[in-house]
Amino acid sequence: MSKILVFGASGQLGQCLSYLANKNGVTGMVFPPESEANILDTALLTKLFEEHKPDHCINCAAYTAVDKAEDDVDMARRINRDGAENIAKLCARFNATMIHVSTDFVFEGNVVHPLLEDELAKPINVYGLTKLEGEQAISAVLKQAYILRTSWLYSEYGNNFVKTMMRLGTEKDELKIIADQVGTPTYAIDLAECILQIIANDKKSYGIYHFSNEGVTSWYDFAMGIFDIAKINVKVHPVRTSEYVTRAVRPAFSVMDKSKIKNEFGIAIPYWRHSLEKCIAVLLKTN
Repeated sequence: MSKILVFGASGQLGQCLSYLANKNGVTGMVFPPESEANILDTALLTKLFEEHKPDHCINCAAYTAVDKAEDDVDMARRINRDGAENIAKLCARFNATMIHVSTDFVFEGNVVHPLLEDELAKPINVYGLTKLEGEQAISAVLKQAYILRTSWLYSEYGNNFVKTMMRLGTEKDELKIIADQVGTPTYAIDLAECILQIIANDKKSYGIYHFSNEGVTSWYDFAMGIFDIAKINVKVHPVRTSEYVTRAVRPAFSVMDKSKIKNEFGIAIPYWRHSLEKCIAVLLKTN
Protein backbone atom coordinates (compact mmCIF):
# COMPACT_ATOMS: atom_id res chain seq x y z
CA MET A 1 0.00 0.00 0.00
CA SER A 2 1.19 3.50 -0.73
CA LYS A 3 1.90 6.16 1.90
CA ILE A 4 -1.38 7.97 2.54
CA LEU A 5 -1.83 11.25 4.41
CA VAL A 6 -5.34 11.95 5.70
CA PHE A 7 -6.56 15.48 6.44
CA GLY A 8 -9.65 15.95 8.60
CA ALA A 9 -8.82 12.80 10.56
CA SER A 10 -11.17 13.68 13.44
CA GLY A 11 -14.28 13.96 11.22
CA GLN A 12 -16.62 11.06 10.58
CA LEU A 13 -15.06 10.08 7.24
CA GLY A 14 -11.56 10.38 8.69
CA GLN A 15 -12.57 8.13 11.56
CA CYS A 16 -14.10 5.62 9.14
CA LEU A 17 -10.83 5.51 7.18
CA SER A 18 -8.92 4.96 10.43
CA TYR A 19 -11.33 2.16 11.42
CA LEU A 20 -10.87 0.39 8.06
CA ALA A 21 -7.11 0.81 8.21
CA ASN A 22 -7.02 -0.86 11.63
CA LYS A 23 -9.56 -3.54 10.68
CA ASN A 24 -7.77 -4.53 7.47
CA GLY A 25 -4.21 -4.12 8.71
CA VAL A 26 -3.51 -1.31 6.25
CA THR A 27 -0.14 0.24 6.97
CA GLY A 28 1.23 3.51 5.69
CA MET A 29 -1.84 5.62 6.52
CA VAL A 30 -1.08 8.71 8.58
CA PHE A 31 -3.84 10.53 10.50
CA PRO A 32 -2.30 13.71 11.92
CA PRO A 33 -4.37 15.70 14.43
CA GLU A 34 -5.64 19.10 13.31
CA SER A 35 -3.05 20.81 15.50
CA GLU A 36 -0.41 19.35 13.17
CA ALA A 37 -2.43 19.46 9.95
CA ASN A 38 -4.32 22.75 9.78
CA ILE A 39 -5.06 22.99 6.04
CA LEU A 40 -4.92 26.80 6.22
CA ASP A 41 -1.32 26.73 7.52
CA THR A 42 0.90 26.17 4.49
CA ALA A 43 4.09 26.02 6.58
CA LEU A 44 2.59 23.25 8.72
CA LEU A 45 1.36 21.40 5.64
CA THR A 46 4.74 21.66 3.94
CA LYS A 47 6.39 20.18 7.02
CA LEU A 48 3.97 17.22 6.91
CA PHE A 49 4.68 16.60 3.21
CA GLU A 50 8.42 16.81 3.76
CA GLU A 51 8.24 14.40 6.69
CA HIS A 52 5.91 11.77 5.23
CA LYS A 53 6.44 12.14 1.46
CA PRO A 54 2.93 10.78 0.74
CA ASP A 55 1.94 9.06 -2.47
CA HIS A 56 -1.71 9.96 -1.82
CA CYS A 57 -3.49 12.63 0.22
CA ILE A 58 -7.13 12.27 1.24
CA ASN A 59 -8.83 15.56 2.08
CA CYS A 60 -11.76 14.97 4.43
CA ALA A 61 -11.40 18.39 6.05
CA ALA A 62 -14.28 20.74 5.32
CA TYR A 63 -16.54 23.43 6.68
CA THR A 64 -19.84 21.51 6.75
CA ALA A 65 -22.15 23.64 8.92
CA VAL A 66 -24.53 24.42 6.04
CA ASP A 67 -26.73 26.98 7.79
CA LYS A 68 -23.91 28.63 9.73
CA ALA A 69 -21.94 29.09 6.49
CA GLU A 70 -24.51 31.62 5.27
CA ASP A 71 -23.25 34.06 7.90
CA ASP A 72 -19.66 32.78 8.07
CA VAL A 73 -18.82 33.04 4.37
CA ASP A 74 -15.15 33.95 4.81
CA MET A 75 -14.28 30.99 7.01
CA ALA A 76 -16.30 28.55 4.87
CA ARG A 77 -14.43 29.79 1.78
CA ARG A 78 -11.03 29.66 3.48
CA ILE A 79 -11.52 26.02 4.51
CA ASN A 80 -13.47 24.67 1.54
CA ARG A 81 -11.63 26.55 -1.22
CA ASP A 82 -8.29 27.82 0.08
CA GLY A 83 -7.53 24.82 2.26
CA ALA A 84 -8.26 22.42 -0.59
CA GLU A 85 -6.05 24.49 -2.90
CA ASN A 86 -3.21 24.46 -0.35
CA ILE A 87 -3.21 20.66 -0.31
CA ALA A 88 -3.49 20.46 -4.10
CA LYS A 89 -0.47 22.73 -4.59
CA LEU A 90 1.64 20.60 -2.26
CA CYS A 91 0.45 17.42 -3.99
CA ALA A 92 1.64 18.94 -7.28
CA ARG A 93 4.98 19.92 -5.73
CA PHE A 94 5.58 16.51 -4.11
CA ASN A 95 4.05 14.46 -6.95
CA ALA A 96 1.26 13.04 -4.81
CA THR A 97 -2.27 12.10 -5.87
CA MET A 98 -5.14 13.88 -4.13
CA ILE A 99 -8.52 12.42 -3.24
CA HIS A 100 -10.88 15.25 -2.32
CA VAL A 101 -14.41 14.86 -0.95
CA SER A 102 -17.04 17.25 -2.29
CA THR A 103 -20.83 17.38 -2.17
CA ASP A 104 -24.13 17.03 -4.02
CA PHE A 105 -24.84 20.60 -2.85
CA VAL A 106 -22.88 21.92 -5.83
CA PHE A 107 -26.13 21.32 -7.77
CA GLU A 108 -29.18 23.58 -7.83
CA GLY A 109 -31.57 20.67 -7.46
CA ASN A 110 -34.06 21.81 -10.07
CA VAL A 111 -33.97 18.71 -12.33
CA VAL A 112 -35.49 15.31 -11.63
CA HIS A 113 -33.01 12.80 -13.02
CA PRO A 114 -29.82 11.28 -11.57
CA LEU A 115 -27.12 13.92 -11.95
CA LEU A 116 -24.01 13.23 -14.02
CA GLU A 117 -20.56 14.59 -13.21
CA ASP A 118 -20.50 16.99 -16.17
CA GLU A 119 -23.92 18.55 -15.55
CA LEU A 120 -24.11 22.21 -14.67
CA ALA A 121 -23.03 22.90 -11.10
CA LYS A 122 -25.04 25.85 -9.78
CA PRO A 123 -25.00 25.98 -5.96
CA ILE A 124 -27.85 27.68 -4.11
CA ASN A 125 -26.11 28.08 -0.74
CA VAL A 126 -22.72 29.23 0.54
CA TYR A 127 -21.61 25.75 1.55
CA GLY A 128 -22.24 24.38 -1.95
CA LEU A 129 -20.61 27.42 -3.57
CA THR A 130 -17.42 27.17 -1.50
CA LYS A 131 -17.19 23.42 -2.12
CA LEU A 132 -17.52 24.02 -5.86
CA GLU A 133 -14.82 26.70 -5.64
CA GLY A 134 -12.65 24.09 -3.91
CA GLU A 135 -13.19 21.66 -6.79
CA GLN A 136 -12.24 24.36 -9.28
CA ALA A 137 -9.16 25.43 -7.30
CA ILE A 138 -7.88 21.84 -7.19
CA SER A 139 -8.48 21.26 -10.90
CA ALA A 140 -6.58 24.47 -11.76
CA VAL A 141 -3.35 23.41 -10.04
CA LEU A 142 -3.34 19.58 -9.97
CA LYS A 143 -3.96 17.01 -12.67
CA GLN A 144 -3.64 13.90 -10.52
CA ALA A 145 -6.76 14.40 -8.40
CA TYR A 146 -9.95 12.47 -7.76
CA ILE A 147 -12.87 14.64 -6.66
CA LEU A 148 -15.62 12.53 -5.08
CA ARG A 149 -19.01 14.18 -4.63
CA THR A 150 -21.11 12.50 -1.96
CA SER A 151 -24.40 13.15 -0.18
CA TRP A 152 -26.21 12.85 3.17
CA LEU A 153 -23.20 11.34 4.94
CA TYR A 154 -23.70 9.42 8.19
CA SER A 155 -21.83 6.86 10.29
CA GLU A 156 -21.25 5.67 13.84
CA TYR A 157 -18.92 8.65 14.31
CA GLY A 158 -19.46 12.37 14.82
CA ASN A 159 -22.78 14.17 14.52
CA ASN A 160 -25.15 13.18 11.71
CA PHE A 161 -28.81 12.70 10.80
CA VAL A 162 -28.98 9.03 11.84
CA LYS A 163 -27.64 9.64 15.34
CA THR A 164 -29.79 12.74 15.75
CA MET A 165 -32.96 10.89 14.73
CA MET A 166 -32.19 7.98 17.06
CA ARG A 167 -31.78 10.45 19.93
CA LEU A 168 -34.83 12.58 19.10
CA GLY A 169 -36.96 9.50 18.47
CA THR A 170 -36.48 8.44 22.09
CA GLU A 171 -36.84 11.96 23.51
CA LYS A 172 -39.92 13.19 21.60
CA ASP A 173 -43.44 11.88 21.07
CA GLU A 174 -43.77 13.49 17.62
CA LEU A 175 -41.38 14.80 14.96
CA LYS A 176 -41.77 16.82 11.76
CA ILE A 177 -39.44 15.77 8.92
CA ILE A 178 -39.07 17.33 5.47
CA ALA A 179 -40.56 15.12 2.75
CA ASP A 180 -39.94 17.13 -0.44
CA GLN A 181 -36.12 17.09 -0.49
CA VAL A 182 -34.95 13.98 -2.30
CA GLY A 183 -31.47 12.46 -2.44
CA THR A 184 -29.48 9.45 -1.27
CA PRO A 185 -27.97 8.73 2.15
CA THR A 186 -24.32 7.61 2.17
CA TYR A 187 -22.74 5.40 4.81
CA ALA A 188 -19.30 6.90 5.41
CA ILE A 189 -17.79 3.40 5.79
CA ASP A 190 -18.88 2.65 2.20
CA LEU A 191 -17.32 5.91 0.98
CA ALA A 192 -14.09 5.16 2.88
CA GLU A 193 -13.94 1.69 1.29
CA CYS A 194 -14.47 3.26 -2.14
CA ILE A 195 -11.59 5.70 -1.56
CA LEU A 196 -9.23 2.91 -0.51
CA GLN A 197 -10.29 0.84 -3.53
CA ILE A 198 -9.53 3.74 -5.88
CA ILE A 199 -6.07 4.12 -4.33
CA ALA A 200 -5.37 0.38 -4.54
CA ASN A 201 -6.62 0.27 -8.14
CA ASP A 202 -4.09 2.92 -9.22
CA LYS A 203 -5.73 3.44 -12.62
CA LYS A 204 -4.86 7.13 -12.79
CA SER A 205 -8.31 7.89 -14.19
CA TYR A 206 -8.41 11.31 -12.59
CA GLY A 207 -11.42 13.61 -12.49
CA ILE A 208 -14.79 14.14 -10.82
CA TYR A 209 -16.84 11.16 -9.64
CA HIS A 210 -20.14 10.71 -7.85
CA PHE A 211 -20.50 8.32 -4.91
CA SER A 212 -23.47 7.74 -2.66
CA ASN A 213 -25.32 4.59 -1.73
CA GLU A 214 -27.81 3.25 -4.25
CA GLY A 215 -31.45 4.21 -4.24
CA VAL A 216 -33.54 7.34 -3.80
CA THR A 217 -35.32 8.64 -0.72
CA SER A 218 -36.56 11.76 1.08
CA TRP A 219 -35.47 12.94 4.52
CA TYR A 220 -38.87 11.79 5.80
CA ASP A 221 -38.47 8.28 4.39
CA PHE A 222 -34.85 8.19 5.59
CA ALA A 223 -36.07 8.99 9.11
CA MET A 224 -38.83 6.38 8.88
CA GLY A 225 -36.22 3.82 7.83
CA ILE A 226 -34.09 4.71 10.87
CA PHE A 227 -37.01 4.34 13.27
CA ASP A 228 -38.14 1.09 11.64
CA ILE A 229 -34.71 -0.54 11.80
CA ALA A 230 -33.94 0.75 15.32
CA LYS A 231 -37.46 -0.19 16.49
CA ILE A 232 -38.12 3.31 17.80
CA ASN A 233 -41.80 4.17 18.22
CA VAL A 234 -42.36 7.85 17.43
CA LYS A 235 -45.05 9.63 15.41
CA VAL A 236 -43.54 11.31 12.34
CA HIS A 237 -45.26 14.00 10.28
CA PRO A 238 -44.06 14.72 6.71
CA VAL A 239 -43.76 18.46 6.03
CA ARG A 240 -42.84 20.65 3.07
CA THR A 241 -39.61 22.63 2.97
CA SER A 242 -41.70 25.80 3.08
CA GLU A 243 -43.00 24.74 6.51
CA TYR A 244 -39.49 24.21 7.91
CA VAL A 245 -37.48 27.32 7.17
CA THR A 246 -33.67 27.09 7.47
CA ARG A 247 -30.98 29.72 7.01
CA ALA A 248 -29.59 27.97 3.90
CA VAL A 249 -31.65 26.77 0.95
CA ARG A 250 -31.20 23.08 0.13
CA PRO A 251 -31.47 21.35 -3.27
CA ALA A 252 -34.90 19.77 -3.77
CA PHE A 253 -33.43 16.89 -5.82
CA SER A 254 -29.78 15.83 -5.63
CA VAL A 255 -29.71 12.16 -6.58
CA MET A 256 -26.39 11.47 -8.32
CA ASP A 257 -25.65 9.01 -11.12
CA LYS A 258 -22.85 6.62 -10.05
CA SER A 259 -22.31 4.87 -13.39
CA LYS A 260 -18.90 6.49 -13.95
CA ILE A 261 -17.28 5.34 -10.70
CA LYS A 262 -18.80 1.85 -10.98
CA ASN A 263 -17.65 1.36 -14.56
CA GLU A 264 -14.18 2.89 -14.08
CA PHE A 265 -13.21 1.12 -10.86
CA GLY A 266 -15.55 -1.87 -10.68
CA ILE A 267 -16.99 -0.63 -7.39
CA ALA A 268 -20.10 -2.35 -6.06
CA ILE A 269 -22.32 0.13 -4.23
CA PRO A 270 -24.76 -1.11 -1.55
CA TYR A 271 -28.41 -0.07 -1.37
CA TRP A 272 -28.87 2.73 1.17
CA ARG A 273 -31.15 0.80 3.52
CA HIS A 274 -28.81 -2.21 3.68
CA SER A 275 -25.95 0.06 4.77
CA LEU A 276 -28.22 1.85 7.22
CA GLU A 277 -29.04 -1.50 8.85
CA LYS A 278 -25.31 -2.16 9.35
CA CYS A 279 -24.70 1.24 10.93
CA ILE A 280 -27.69 1.04 13.27
CA ALA A 281 -26.69 -2.47 14.36
CA VAL A 282 -23.33 -1.07 15.48
CA LEU A 283 -24.92 1.96 17.18
CA LEU A 284 -27.41 -0.22 19.10
CA LYS A 285 -24.61 -2.55 20.17
CA THR A 286 -22.35 0.23 21.44
CA ASN A 287 -25.02 2.33 23.18
